[in-house]
Amino acid sequence: MPVETRDLTGTVVAVTGATSGIGQATARLLVEHGARVAVQARRAEQLQLLVDELGADRAVAVPGDVQDPASAEALVAGAVEAFGRLDSVVANVGIGAYGGILDASDDDVTTMLRTNVDSSVWALRSAVRRFRSQGDGGDVVVISSVAGLRGGGNEAVYAATKFAQVGLAGSLDREVREEGIRVSTICPAGVETGFAIGAGRTEGDPALADFLRADDVAHCVVTVLEQPRRLRTTLWALWSMAEPS
Repeated sequence: MPVETRDLTGTVVAVTGATSGIGQATARLLVEHGARVAVQARRAEQLQLLVDELGADRAVAVPGDVQDPASAEALVAGAVEAFGRLDSVVANVGIGAYGGILDASDDDVTTMLRTNVDSSVWALRSAVRRFRSQGDGGDVVVISSVAGLRGGGNEAVYAATKFAQVGLAGSLDREVREEGIRVSTICPAGVETGFAIGAGRTEGDPALADFLRADDVAHCVVTVLEQPRRLRTTLWALWSMAEPS
């Protein structure tokens, strides 16, 4: 018998951090599966290039800074204005740096906290507000990290932000499940993207070839959204075969 799946054709998904890495790969794969996407990032020109690639009938650009709650509201409003509704949100934006607890400046630590934690809160609040107004459920997907399950000795602040995301998503799941809103957390290990380049990772390092690919994480997002509405994935950790857990 064929496996039961949920058809994503015509569904509307908001994706943050969409100009590179996991966010961009996720937007592309969602469109391949028939979804329409509202994509957000700070770099408006690069965001528009993605929309041009995907097609204006399938994608809309909503530039914004995820640290600002108004940007989260604008993303939801942009999706609704372009496509009539919102079915899912993928809170993907994140930055990282490796080193000791005192190695980063106060400004850099503040930026990481606001980018990773605040942005997730604003995105989820805006999405849940819209899902409740529509009255027919929805999907929240948070891209966290295995560092949110067990942080390494060189990533204390980063791990704190990722633990916060895991806690946020888990608690929200318990709050909104009975309303038909599913909350999923995806926790990848190292991914070969621009993440932390110059802040603990070196561009062109051969070791990055052993990491996961952005497309691997995008596949997880699509798989979660394609699950029939009678079930949910609350937490999914993934590693490359080459990287020790």
